[in-house]
Amino acid sequence: MIHRVEFEQWLPVDVEKVFRFFTNPNNLPRIMPPATGTRLAALRLVPPVASIEGVRDSNLGSLAGVGSEIVTSFRPLPFLPFRAQWIALITEFEWNHHFADIQKKGPFKRFQHRHELSAKTQNNVEGTIVRDVIEYDPGFGLLGQLAQKFFLAPSLKQTFEYRQKTLEKLLG
Repeated sequence: MIHRVEFEQWLPVDVEKVFRFFTNPNNLPRIMPPATGTRLAALRLVPPVASIEGVRDSNLGSLAGVGSEIVTSFRPLPFLPFRAQWIALITEFEWNHHFADIQKKGPFKRFQHRHELSAKTQNNVEGTIVRDVIEYDPGFGLLGQLAQKFFLAPSLKQTFEYRQKTLEKLLG
């Protein structure tokens, strides 16, 4: 069964800065809860094409464009010492608007994450709306549905709450 969850946050930071932060995979461990022990295991980056006016060609090599693979290692159960691997593949990329990734290898039967960004002024302050749309299928039939209810949904919520607080500190 496919589940869908969305998270949204406004940051008082311009879209380009937020977009570059998210498309640099080296920032991923910084926004994950420490209990997960998320580490980058390998990066196979395909730099994005500088296709819009105002995008500088410098430092594009550190950003993940379409075709990039990001391999992470993490603790799925923080109280246990074993680690799992997740390989994400970037499938969409539109400068300062969105990018999307799918789980190529990992704990889910299916996992798709779309990161959407848009400029929005609030209280006369220019900023960015960060919206995450996640569709996933845990697999494993009834066992997967129980995991969804009691572990996966609460864990995703906790991860994004942590990320939102951390983003405010890092970028806000």
